[in-house]
Amino acid sequence: MIELRKIDSDNVWKVIKLSVNIEQENFVATNTKSIIEAYTTITSGGVALPFGIYEDDCLVGFVMFGYGTTGEESDPVIAQNNYCIWRFMIDKKYQHQGIGKKALFVSLQYLESMPCGNADYCWLSYEPENVIAKKLYSSVGFHENGEMCEGEIVSVLKLREN
Repeated sequence: MIELRKIDSDNVWKVIKLSVNIEQENFVATNTKSIIEAYTTITSGGVALPFGIYEDDCLVGFVMFGYGTTGEESDPVIAQNNYCIWRFMIDKKYQHQGIGKKALFVSLQYLESMPCGNADYCWLSYEPENVIAKKLYSSVGFHENGEMCEGEIVSVLKLREN
């Protein structure tokens, strides 16, 4: 069973040690960078929700959500009052086992609970060359909306019907 657990003093160092395959390193920020960005976002009044991804009691990945805009010019229009999967990674030891897709579904279920406020969409972005990410995200219903965010393709998923 896949579950999300908040990053805390019990798991932060284990999360930091997670890594992707060498050919994926240009596509994914390190978890250290992500946790630092979460901290600075939160302390400046923004929303960052970092979680460890667990299968049973085994840490297998990391996900971080955002909500709304950051105030940066690079924010896509879709960011306004919507959720973002800011970071998503599965450790190299646990890839190609279907865990990523299951973790993505669990992540979306969490966002459908509207933890920070109402939203119609979840969005994310990925490098144009990252065909594996595109395939994963489109397999659960994300579709490109034509926007770009800092050189990455923006893809969106409707969370609920109006």
